[in-house]
Amino acid sequence: MTSYRLAAGLSLVGTLLIGTVALPRAEAAVWITREEVRALPMSGPAWNALKTRADKPAVAPDVSNQDDMCDVTVLAKALVYVRTGIESYRTDVRRACMEAIDTEIGGASLALARNLAPYVIAADLVGLDAGEDLTFRTWLRRTLSEVLSDGRSLRVTHETRPNNYGTHAGASRAAVAAYLGDTAELARTATVFRGWLGDRAAYAGFKYGDLSWQCDPSKPVGIDPPGCVKNGVSLDGALPEEMRRGGTFRWPPLQGSAANYAWEAVQGAVVQAEILHRQGYDAWQWQSQGLRRMAQFLYDLNRRYSGWWAAGDDLSSPWLINRAYGTKFPVTTPTSPGKNMGYADWTHASGVSVPEDQAPPSAVHDFSDRSVR
Repeated sequence: MTSYRLAAGLSLVGTLLIGTVALPRAEAAVWITREEVRALPMSGPAWNALKTRADKPAVAPDVSNQDDMCDVTVLAKALVYVRTGIESYRTDVRRACMEAIDTEIGGASLALARNLAPYVIAADLVGLDAGEDLTFRTWLRRTLSEVLSDGRSLRVTHETRPNNYGTHAGASRAAVAAYLGDTAELARTATVFRGWLGDRAAYAGFKYGDLSWQCDPSKPVGIDPPGCVKNGVSLDGALPEEMRRGGTFRWPPLQGSAANYAWEAVQGAVVQAEILHRQGYDAWQWQSQGLRRMAQFLYDLNRRYSGWWAAGDDLSSPWLINRAYGTKFPVTTPTSPGKNMGYADWTHASGVSVPEDQAPPSAVHDFSDRSVR
């Protein structure tokens, strides 16, 4: 594997859709514009991995299966179609988007939350035919409110679950709203996300579990606020709902499932932020750059105790964070596609690469207190 670190900026792009009527999009986009994709390289490990995934069959989409990988394969096909112009990739995307419809029925809200956004972004990139687009939009509208096997809809999951369920639901909700041009739905999504980041004045309707990782248990949030200290330990940027998966607050924290769940939440959060950013919301900056602080907490934790940094299907997320903030968190290419997104080492890698041995970002947390609490 080849490792890089980078710094770059990202432009704002709005949406040109109103209601359910498809107006000319020009080069506006839910995730990335066609112009941007056409400027990306057709060589290197990131492209090769993307092309390999795009050449896999995308058969039997199953949105009800939270581990189904057809969604990210379809996304790969859409990206390769835009870059190469080879029509067979677009044909595969159109077919898969139509076959995905109704396959969420019988599944839980987490499966829909994970799987939906890639189909939306793929459809946005390739452009569905008029009849397909109408059918697809009708389905997307229903996915926002339909009650699934766990008794929750995508909206309800986003607005009640302050963990990885909610962040993934928010990412798919944002993608659907952007594709439909539903400014009210998008605004509500942004408000809930702002609340999850810590702005309780914007939204505070989540249902929390064990509050021991919260900076202020009487005012729980999705990301602990700047300057948060508990028992002499900085929790600035910690994800309380994921850290508690390793047990009640203690230091050092138990790694295991807490780290896995934390990065699962990161996957949903960064995709949600990027889609909102593309629609004109300053989501990456909210709550004192809450997502940068989140990444810094996990990075510093990893430097001290190891096992806390992105791995496996989480590898795209640091690329998005570095692109948004100009940070130099460790990244790897090629990446494996995640549960709701992938290929950021290709789509979001523009910037300046630096030697692997360059000094990492300075730590902002004091983890000197290792005592068990």
